[in-house]
Amino acid sequence: MSTALENQDIPRYLRVYHYYKELILSGKLAPDTKLPSIRKGAIQLQISRTTLENAYLLLAAEGYILSKPQSGYYVTDIAVQKKKPSDIGEVRKSRKKQEIQYDFVTSNVDRESFRFELWRRYMKSALRQDTKLLTYGEPQGEQEFREVLSSYLHKVRGVICSPEQIVIGAGVQSLLHILCPMIWERKTAAFYNPEFVQGRAIFEDYGFTFAENYKEEGCKVYYLSPSQMTKWGGMMTVSERLALIGEAEERDLLIIEDDYNSEFRYFQRPTPSLQGLAGGRGVVYLGTFSKMLLPSIRMSFMVLPPELLESYDARKDRYNQTASKAEQIALTQFIRDGHLAGQIRKSRKIHMAKAGQLAATVEQVLGRKAKVRIGDSGFHVYVELDTKLPAGEIAEKAKEKGLLLSPVPADNRESKCTIIMNCAGVPVDKYHAAMKLLEECVG
Repeated sequence: MSTALENQDIPRYLRVYHYYKELILSGKLAPDTKLPSIRKGAIQLQISRTTLENAYLLLAAEGYILSKPQSGYYVTDIAVQKKKPSDIGEVRKSRKKQEIQYDFVTSNVDRESFRFELWRRYMKSALRQDTKLLTYGEPQGEQEFREVLSSYLHKVRGVICSPEQIVIGAGVQSLLHILCPMIWERKTAAFYNPEFVQGRAIFEDYGFTFAENYKEEGCKVYYLSPSQMTKWGGMMTVSERLALIGEAEERDLLIIEDDYNSEFRYFQRPTPSLQGLAGGRGVVYLGTFSKMLLPSIRMSFMVLPPELLESYDARKDRYNQTASKAEQIALTQFIRDGHLAGQIRKSRKIHMAKAGQLAATVEQVLGRKAKVRIGDSGFHVYVELDTKLPAGEIAEKAKEKGLLLSPVPADNRESKCTIIMNCAGVPVDKYHAAMKLLEECVG
């Protein structure tokens, strides 16, 4: 918690004032950033609305924030004005020093894994459908797209649903903005992966509190990715899934299954979805096309259980569709013609080969200093390093050299000093140079 908020010697509204002032002057809140509304901010900081409003008024009076009618409060550029030219130069110098040459963390897509010319053909076909494009998209997503998607999900993931249960959106976050108001009365949620800050932030905005474990008393929502359950790439077995479904039924626990990586289980067939094993009830199923196609195709979907449909139907007209209508039309025919299945097969083959090449390069360069294992998804290579340095320190040293790595948390009982590398976004011919940098960090 901020020191400013903990200072009991000054009134509470002044603590909040100093808290936001520190964030603005330090640059953590950039110019034009919108502050939380009075309602949401009061919930987040656990204070009264009056206290927060007084703090905002003081910040506005001193030029730190600006009130825009019917919009909210926004950060001004006062921090930039106060910063000396020499300080700005140091910031630029620091950014230049940390320029990344080899990114083994970001979930990029390999250039060769996607047939751009084929996708362009479908997009051109979609853009020729003048009549359809003259209207706004359906708030729930295009009917034809939801019909095709319903059939596809049942075939490849065993998901039990009708097109009426599917909601389309541009990314999982936009779908969580629709889901959270429907389940806010459940109040407490647990995330298997607490590092999923984008998802947690949405729940926090709607007033949810968080439990360390879904078994805690009062926890009514459990968010997990059963096809990618650990940093080691392991996934939830069928027996574990059935046990969780049984517990959820007994405790009235709503499961949110984020199945973002399910298609890429390269060394075995995908395990049935929790949603399918549960008979379609008690589970909200989330998925995305970012990994299957391109990250820039912002197309995600949510399958609502029957018990939430009435609530959704009552409010769906309040939301505009965030996903491109043209891309929905193109993707509908793309799936019908069997190209999505072909795309996944091609991507599997390419990334399995890249992961094998990266693993071989690590062994070649680091030799006995490293133990290497390829994760189940085929995107990740796990490297246990023979060093006394913690994984976090290795990652920091590597970053200074332009090499971005992801450390396994030190409290993982399986790991000594272990890092993870996503093979997808770095070309194979760059692997050797990148691993030479890693060797320098290990010493």
